[in-house]
Amino acid sequence: MNSQIPKNEPFDGAGPGLPAGFPAFYPRRGLRNGHVQTIVANYLPRPTFRLAAQAETVEVDPSDRSRVLCHCHWQPDPGPRLTLLLVHGLEGSSDSRYVQAITARAWAIGCNVIRMNMRNCGGSDALTPTLYHSGLSADAGVVMRHYTERFGLQRVALVGYSMGGNLVLKLAGEWGSAQPLVAVAAVSPAVDLAPGADALHEPANRAYEWNFLRGLMKRYERKVSLFPHIYVPAREIGKVRSIREFDNKILARYWGFRDADDYYYRAAAARVVDRIAVPAMILHAEDDPFIRLLPETRAKILANPHIAFVETAHGGHCAYLSNDPGNEIHWAEATVIRYLLAVAGPADGS
Repeated sequence: MNSQIPKNEPFDGAGPGLPAGFPAFYPRRGLRNGHVQTIVANYLPRPTFRLAAQAETVEVDPSDRSRVLCHCHWQPDPGPRLTLLLVHGLEGSSDSRYVQAITARAWAIGCNVIRMNMRNCGGSDALTPTLYHSGLSADAGVVMRHYTERFGLQRVALVGYSMGGNLVLKLAGEWGSAQPLVAVAAVSPAVDLAPGADALHEPANRAYEWNFLRGLMKRYERKVSLFPHIYVPAREIGKVRSIREFDNKILARYWGFRDADDYYYRAAAARVVDRIAVPAMILHAEDDPFIRLLPETRAKILANPHIAFVETAHGGHCAYLSNDPGNEIHWAEATVIRYLLAVAGPADGS
């Protein structure tokens, strides 16, 4: 099903195995710049999220009793329905606006939805003594198995954004074609972690980096207060002026990685994308400010017949604000849902 979609040409099934009827992405007037797309997408008003959810913690590591917080939306007779397991990006949560928005779309067509928080996210710092990182794909696997056993789920599709996109692609590579996984979709996934971290430190991207760092350091301080027997005060760590320094000085130290590069290598989906064996779609914009694909990773993606690699000239980072009217301005969300229904079957299982 491999294809690289021609830029600004209709996604009409011309590539081998691609579903027919997919519209191309044309950026909104005035939003052809990747930075503008990324920033505006964070502030553009969205419909109020009103869906009720069942909150539950799921133990993902019995050795230290680490738990993650999930918010679930179950349709009647959930087993045969398509279930979406959603994973947010760095310093996001199950309440991130893009997660809520795709939840509303999926629910409206009859899907079950699990909004999973990575460890510590969504106000769940006390549920685990660990930090979180992009390689914890096994956590999503445990969540998938947990709800499969509870509800007899037959079809689960993974959807991830940015850091969460790396995580779900990594899990898909590790699982291969194991049930109940039937599909995966990743929006602006950080599949090559090292060049992405370095891109964040480029002058044009420092505002993004500082925003992430503020959140990460505040989280680290909360972990110090909650688990003082594990974490040393931030002042003993010294200055942390980049994402790479955070990963070198803090994340590697507390997760047993040799250094940031060791973490980036071991946690990156790039190592296993060639082993993905279910239908998968990767959305990547050439003007994404800080996601970088190495040539060897691109080659692996394009060589895998299960992956539809949708690369557009514009779109920014997890933005994809299109010239379509109304809520359809959010092209990535609409495209992900359309793709999953095309490859995994009707939402209700009929």
